[in-house]
Amino acid sequence: MSTRRQFLTHAASAAGGLFCTTRLAFAGATAASGGRRPRLVLIVMRGALDGLAAVPPYGDRDYAALRGEAALHAPGAPGGALALDGFFGLHPALEFLGQSYRARELLVLHALASPYRERSHFDGQDVLENGTPRPHALQSGWLNRALAHLPGAHPREAGVALGQNVPLVMRGPAAVTSWSPSKLAAPDEDTLARLTDLYAGDALLAQRLADGLAADAIAAEDGAGMTPLPPAAGDAARPRAAHSARYAETVRAAAGFLRQEDGPQVAVFDTSGWDTHANEGGAQGQLATRLAGLDAALASLRQELGAAWGDTAVLAITEFGRTAAINGTRGTDHGTATAAFLIGGAVAGGRVLADWPGLAPRQLYQGRDLAPTLDLRAVLKGVLAGHLGVSTRALDEEVFPDSARLRPLAGLMRA
Repeated sequence: MSTRRQFLTHAASAAGGLFCTTRLAFAGATAASGGRRPRLVLIVMRGALDGLAAVPPYGDRDYAALRGEAALHAPGAPGGALALDGFFGLHPALEFLGQSYRARELLVLHALASPYRERSHFDGQDVLENGTPRPHALQSGWLNRALAHLPGAHPREAGVALGQNVPLVMRGPAAVTSWSPSKLAAPDEDTLARLTDLYAGDALLAQRLADGLAADAIAAEDGAGMTPLPPAAGDAARPRAAHSARYAETVRAAAGFLRQEDGPQVAVFDTSGWDTHANEGGAQGQLATRLAGLDAALASLRQELGAAWGDTAVLAITEFGRTAAINGTRGTDHGTATAAFLIGGAVAGGRVLADWPGLAPRQLYQGRDLAPTLDLRAVLKGVLAGHLGVSTRALDEEVFPDSARLRPLAGLMRA
């Protein structure tokens, strides 16, 4: 299927509803400045990641008792965690992240949380994305507001959202590009020719056609040369294979946009399935499968970005954590503090940043959760300031309103 065929399918929907589609694509309009061009990828892990499973504190004497059969052993044991710093480890499914840590390209942040302290996914994600301490306080997102304060010359549409909808974090006054994979087959050649003629008579639609075609080409670049996923082994595996294929397509599209010197500098996409109330598993199981998918996507992103990886930071965050103890259905319930990952060639990695609160009963938040000791907004400020060059004034007053007393976390990025 050619890129032209794919795009015209989507363009037809915008013109008059000849086809139904989920793709919306607009190309950037201006070229970026020369020299270093930092890129940022934000991954929102919706559903609340279990940070104590993804980054197990096996050195905490209370960890194993809280986790029971789901506890991960120390590095070196069968099914044990991947080694980090002698106290924390990585889930064994996160092999690429482990390699990145050793290459000093991964920074792990633990015991962090947004200002939200309840346990609603809907409200927690709103706070995560709106950049304030309260749900529904703003109808725009902190990342969109930050785009307006990028220094120097940059594309008119400096951000791209990949997925079925533009998430709140990317909504606001700044123009952004959006893209989502189509689920429809291409029309025949005769229909394509008729659509081309139709668009040629309207200057506005013809320009949108040209802009969208350019964006679609960026997203699809090199896709035909990718190694196809192996066939699913049985009916039960097919939904997972389809999910992995969409995941891979999104990652390729993100890299395609960010590789362009006149394309967006910032990309955002979601992952789901982190709400592990039952049968979460330990070294293997439901959560391990999700973590392996994330790990593979990050490895693919590094490969697809090529030389641009050296100027890239990828931040993976979630709305809140999960309970410290395993529940009666071998899962974890909604909690508070969790872990996050900052990875990329521009990251000053090889470290775990955590003011560890401990897991003893008296140290747990409300007697059940990992206690938060690091405000996620300080991390976000540190990335936006240290990597994208957003000013302190803009961060304190507009990106994260009324947050002047919360200083950016320094030293996250390579000098």
